[in-house]
Amino acid sequence: RVSKPLLTAAADVALVTPTDSETMHYHYGPKDLVTILFYIFITIILHAVVQEYILDKISKRLHLSKVKHSKFNESGQLVVFHLSSVIWCFYVVVTEGYLANPRSLWEDYPHVYLPFQVKFFYLCQLAYWLHALPELYFQKVRKEEIPRQLQYICLYLVHIAGAYLLNLSRLGLILLLLQYATEFLFHMARLFYFADENNEKLFNAWAAVFGITRLFILTLAVLAIGFGLARMENQAFDPEKGNFNTLLCRLCVLLLVCAAQAWLMWRFIHSQLRHWREYWNEQSAKRRVQAAPRLPIRFIKRESGKCQCLRQWQRPQACPGPTFRSAAPAPAETPCLSVSLHLLGYHENGVVKAENGTSPRTKKLKSP
Repeated sequence: RVSKPLLTAAADVALVTPTDSETMHYHYGPKDLVTILFYIFITIILHAVVQEYILDKISKRLHLSKVKHSKFNESGQLVVFHLSSVIWCFYVVVTEGYLANPRSLWEDYPHVYLPFQVKFFYLCQLAYWLHALPELYFQKVRKEEIPRQLQYICLYLVHIAGAYLLNLSRLGLILLLLQYATEFLFHMARLFYFADENNEKLFNAWAAVFGITRLFILTLAVLAIGFGLARMENQAFDPEKGNFNTLLCRLCVLLLVCAAQAWLMWRFIHSQLRHWREYWNEQSAKRRVQAAPRLPIRFIKRESGKCQCLRQWQRPQACPGPTFRSAAPAPAETPCLSVSLHLLGYHENGVVKAENGTSPRTKKLKSP
C-alpha cells in the first residue's frame, strides 16, 4: 500500500464507464507531489548512469577543454532526455487520437480526467525538470552558466505545470512534441560540433526548423485557446470542476506562450547575428593576410666607408655600392659587396666566408 502511490499515478482515481468497457482515468491531486518526489530520485540515478557509462567515456577520447566539456555533458544529457520524450510523447498523441482529430484539443473542455499514460507522462516531465535544479550543484556547473540554465528550466516547469493544472494537457502534449523535437536537433548538432568543429550542417538544419517550430506553436496556441475555447459554451471560472475557460485566463495563457516564443526567437536572432559577424571577421582577416605586401627595406648602421643598406633579399638586386674615396661614381647595377657575400656565403665569428669556407679577402704574400 505504501509503494502504490509512489510507483503509479494514484492521485484521486476516477472511474469512467463508457458504453463498451470500463476505463480507469485520473486527475491531479496532492498525492502527485509524493510521486514526483519519488521519480526525482529515480531521475538522478539515471542521470548519473548516463554520465558515467556513456558521456565520460566519450569525452575522454575527445580531449575537450573545461568549457566545452561542461557543454558536452549538458547536451549529452538533454539528447537522451529529448529523444526518449519525443518517442514517448508521439506514441501518446497517436494512441489517444489527438493528431487524427485536432478539434479534440479544445472540445469537451475541461479535460479533468486523464488516461494513465498522459498523467504519468506529465509527472515524469515535472520530475525531470525539478531534478535539474540539484544537478546544477552535483555537476559543478560554472557560475556563468547557471543563469542561462535556470532560465530554460523555469520556462519548462511553468509551461508543463500550467498545462497540467489548467487542464490543457492535450494542447500541452502537442506543443511539447514540437519543442522537444527542435531541442533534440540542436543538442545533437552541438555534439557533432564538439567531435568535429568543421561539421556545422546540423546547425543549418536546426536554424531552419527553429523558425518553423515557433510559427507552428504560436498558430496552434492561438487556434486552440483564442478561437476554440472562446466558442465553448461553459465559459465560467470554476476551480472545483477544473474549468478555467474565462477571457482573463485565456489572455494570460496566450500572453505567456507568445512572450516565451518571442523571447526564444529574439535570442536565436541575436546568436545568429553574432555568429555571422564572427565568421565575416575571420574571413576578412584571412584576406588581409593573403594580400600582405613584401617586407620593406631595412636600414642598419655600418662603419664609415662601407655600405649603408641591407635588403631582405629574395634575389640579387641593384645596390648603391660601397663608398669609394675616389670621385668616380659606382656602377648603377653593381650589387653591393656585403649583400652579395651574404647571399653567397655565411658568417662565422663576424667574418663573412664563402660557401667553400675560404675568406673572400685576398691574402697578403709574406715577404721573403
